[in-house]
Amino acid sequence: MDAILKWIGGTSLVVVLGLAMLAYGGSVSAGPELAQAPEKVEIAPEAAILAKLEADAKRPFTIRRVLPIEGPIKYGEWHWDDEGVPEGPLLITVDLQARTISVFRDGYEIGAAAVMLGTDEHPTPTGTFPILTKERHNVSEKYGNAPMPWTLRLTWDGIAIHGGSEVQNGYASHGCVAIPDPLAARIFEIAKKGDKVIITDGKRIGLGDPIIG
Repeated sequence: MDAILKWIGGTSLVVVLGLAMLAYGGSVSAGPELAQAPEKVEIAPEAAILAKLEADAKRPFTIRRVLPIEGPIKYGEWHWDDEGVPEGPLLITVDLQARTISVFRDGYEIGAAAVMLGTDEHPTPTGTFPILTKERHNVSEKYGNAPMPWTLRLTWDGIAIHGGSEVQNGYASHGCVAIPDPLAARIFEIAKKGDKVIITDGKRIGLGDPIIG
């Protein structure tokens, strides 16, 4: 029942209550006409109903489109296409083995680039991170005031997504995810605190797959 009550907003309360009644073996009255001509309703098992509600709730984080990029992305290369893409939740993925970043809005990939990552001594961590802060003109006091423009901070100990002209040369970072300045500026403009960033190590996903950290 809790799963039903947590279903994403915008759904009619009547529909939700109706599903809840059916899930627990009850019935729903829909007015005199239906009462006069009742139809036999085959009730799905409760687990199936709850599973569908949960799947629908995760739909914005299912891949609906990937950008048509040919071949591996080179350092300094970036792509962006948000034309016609509906508004929706923003989700950023980074894969350490592919050394790429993808930006999804409502499940549609709108941005991608090669990234600069950490070394064995200063690895880029894996996991799911919320964007903690946005800092347009950030510098790293920890590493000699190195410029970190368009910073999206992921951890309080210095890990972030940020711009960097060095990306075109493939230099290593101290654990951050550095991307070309033009892409960093575009992401910075639309990202909000709390948006999710998922960093994986060799996880491959494609059309129709859920994006789960």
